[in-house]
Amino acid sequence: MTNKDKLAHLLKLREEARMGGGLQRVEQQHARGKLTARERLNILLDEGSFEELDAFVTHRATEFGIGEQRYLGDAVVTGYGRMDGRLVFVYSQDFTVFGGSLSEVVSEKICKIMDMALRSGAPVIGLNDSGGARIQEGVASLSGYGNIFLRNTVASGVVPQISVVMGPCAGGAVYSPAITDFIFMVQGTSQMYITGPDVVKAVTGEEVSHEELGGAASHAARSGVAHFVAEGDEECLMEVRRLLSYLPSNNMEDSPALEPGDDPNRADEALLDIVPDDPTKPYDMREVIARVVDEGEFMEVHQRFAPSILVGFARMNGKVVGVVAQQPAHLAGVLDIDSSVKGARFVRFCDAFNIPLVTLSDVPGFMPGTAQEHGGIIKHGAKLIYAYAEATVPKVSVIVRKAYGGAYDVMSSKHLRGDINYAWPSAEIAVMGPEGAVNIVFRNEIRNAANAEEARQRLIAEYREKFANPYVAAGRGFIDDVIDPRATRPKIIRALEMLENKRDTNPPKKHGNIPL
Repeated sequence: MTNKDKLAHLLKLREEARMGGGLQRVEQQHARGKLTARERLNILLDEGSFEELDAFVTHRATEFGIGEQRYLGDAVVTGYGRMDGRLVFVYSQDFTVFGGSLSEVVSEKICKIMDMALRSGAPVIGLNDSGGARIQEGVASLSGYGNIFLRNTVASGVVPQISVVMGPCAGGAVYSPAITDFIFMVQGTSQMYITGPDVVKAVTGEEVSHEELGGAASHAARSGVAHFVAEGDEECLMEVRRLLSYLPSNNMEDSPALEPGDDPNRADEALLDIVPDDPTKPYDMREVIARVVDEGEFMEVHQRFAPSILVGFARMNGKVVGVVAQQPAHLAGVLDIDSSVKGARFVRFCDAFNIPLVTLSDVPGFMPGTAQEHGGIIKHGAKLIYAYAEATVPKVSVIVRKAYGGAYDVMSSKHLRGDINYAWPSAEIAVMGPEGAVNIVFRNEIRNAANAEEARQRLIAEYREKFANPYVAAGRGFIDDVIDPRATRPKIIRALEMLENKRDTNPPKKHGNIPL
């Protein structure tokens, strides 16, 4: 065979590998509204940058009728490429080959690029579209999942890990995405669950559809498993690119900075009137965030889950920050079980990857009630305390309207090593709101008054003027400055610039024991 013949043979093999499970199965994939594994990588990565690895490996199973069915590369495409010029490692499960099922070889291919990512200090992005473990390979496929889980865990906090669920993801397969930093799902075509509807019905008698049980909407709004939801494959992959633009390549590097296009000294008149005079009236904290960050750009994480708290990424003077803020438009911005877990997870991610934290507080306290107490609000609320206290990145906070009770301490307060703590003049900092405090402290006086309601309102006004303001806390140094709301943006930017070279550490230890 001549060199030309050998080259022609190579090209033929590559073309065979590119077809996955064959034209018919590719067409079936498209009919489901899904792209193929390689089509997805073409959208995700910079054009022409993908370098495939292990394109010629095949499975090793010889039993149960699949021994003669061999596809080059097996059921996953792996390799590395570039996103906005930055190195990333990727794997894309191929549903056209044995339903994307995980074999020993598939696991080895995925583990190889995860090991390379860890050595190279680059993110790992996994595109999941799989029927689960390959039954014909038995325990070999199960061991493959274990090997992936181990690498997910070792890489956690070292390189960003992003899971993109673009089809089924069931059984043990769901735990790899669960360990990673962010999960994307596609509306209508992706599902995640431990056991499918048939098993649920057999065991519990419940009848539920695939979408209701583990679809994108369920995991985005109810379980909190999914961080982002997209309408289709292409939109989903473009959002992955957007997210990565905010993240560093590893825990030793800074996030990509952009040339500032927004005046760092910009004041905003609208911030003067954004908080209603009536302390019980809601407003949208997203508007405050948009008026403070660069160009109003805020990539919100977990948008549909625990809506009383907002978390996400933005830039301040071109540099990435993580934003944590209450949302007074939902349950007055209360902290409950879900919002505490949501906030804690985000704070710990930012701390692991050197992303400064900007906190905007308007919090009435923790949610009362038997459902919350019995659900473990004590344990789950403590996660947010732990996360802020543990974090050593720059932490700048602004109390916008109120911070009552233990929730004041939680939200990046000076007592949890907050670096710079500001408050607007509208801020109320107290053990509890004036109404509740007066009802407790002055209950006898109110009871004995000729006009109880008139006395109560007078005492509330007196309490609010004397205690429910930022100046008592500022007088003790717990608040560094009471600022003009219009100057919030320049104040935060200057504080972050001052903290740019901050050095802080925790005592030497293997790891802490966060209240899981």
